[in-house]
Formats: sequence, C-alpha cells, structure tokens
Amino acid sequence: MKPELVSFKICPFVQRSVIVLKEKGADYDITYINLKEPPEWFREISPLGKVPLLKVGDAVVFESAVIMEYLDEVNPPSLHPTDPLRKAHNRAWIEFASTLFMCQFNMVMAKEQEACDSAEQELRDKLKLVDAQLAGPFFNGNDFSLVDAAYAPLFMRMALLEQWCPMGLMEGLPKMQVWSETLLARPAVQNSVVDELPQLYRGHIGSSGGYGAKRFGTDNT
Repeated sequence: MKPELVSFKICPFVQRSVIVLKEKGADYDITYINLKEPPEWFREISPLGKVPLLKVGDAVVFESAVIMEYLDEVNPPSLHPTDPLRKAHNRAWIEFASTLFMCQFNMVMAKEQEACDSAEQELRDKLKLVDAQLAGPFFNGNDFSLVDAAYAPLFMRMALLEQWCPMGLMEGLPKMQVWSETLLARPAVQNSVVDELPQLYRGHIGSSGGYGAKRFGTDNT
C-alpha cells in the first residue's frame, strides 16, 4: 500500500522521511499543507498538530523518528546497524539531533541578540558532542544509515545559513565537515526538498522580524 506523507515545505523533520523513501526507491505520495492554516482533515488526524504525518490506508503514524523506523522496516534492507547495541546507540543520537534542530530554530528566530547568541553557542557545543561520535565519512563508517538521514536536514540548513551569514559553525570539526559534505552530495538528500527551499526558509526567518531576521539578511525593514 502506497504511503502518503503529509508535509510542510520547509520542515526538516519531514525531510528525514523523504530521504529514507528516496534511499529505498519507494513509491509514495506527498501532500503539502500550510501549518499556519491547516485543513480540517489534518486537525482531525494529527494528535500533535505537527508534521510529518504518514498515512498508510486508514492508519496514521506521527513523529519523524518513528516514521523513519517504519519506512525502514517495510522497505528492506535495513538502514540500521545489525548489532543491537550499535542500533540503540544510533537511535539515541537520532533523538539527540532534535535538540540541535531546536538550537538552530531558536538562533534564527530569536527576537534579541542575547537569545540568538545563546542558541548559537549551544548549537556549537552540541555539534562538538556529535563530532566525537563520528566514524566517518558517514556516522557509522562507510555505510549510509538512518542516523545520517536524521542529521542531513540540519546540515542543509546550516549550509544555507553560512551563505547568508558566515559563522564557521564547523570550524575545528573536520570529521563533521566531511560528514556534512558527503550527505549534501548524496542524491537522496539533494532531491528531498522542494526547489524553492532556500527562498522559503529565508522568508520564514525574515517573517520573525527579530534579531535573527536582521542577522541572516532577511529583514526588509
């Protein structure tokens, strides 16, 4: 049964699921909604009011990490390590990735400089923790895994932010630089977003009207 992914065009958590689907060569449909004005049918089936949602027949699956796991299981071979301990390790760092996305969000949407600087420093600190876990060139070594799909959207947005306001977030993190470059060169990652993502993402940041908007060149005032 062909799954349907419910998406918001700039959501990094949806992008995780699309990467997995493309890596698997799986057939799927994708429906884009406006989260600011979600349709009534979405309100009725989304327990948290967030994307991604995966519809499979009458069943609905939510939370991006859970969706990735499901898509991996029903489209073999698995993108998880076979060793149970290593698999658990990967799952833990997939969970940790969510905190980095929050730091990134808080940084770009900050109303004041202090909040922006604080989020940037927290992001830098957490990137160092992840870097210490890397085998290279991918997270576990030579093979692409679910954990790589979980972090790729973060790196795509970091690359855009560096274009608009160079910060050197990966300075002193050579393994992470290689990991990011390797992921961003991968077709499944490149083709996991809409063509207009840079413009949409920058416009979204600019809509905050705060310090983050000015810092990243999106404030039109």
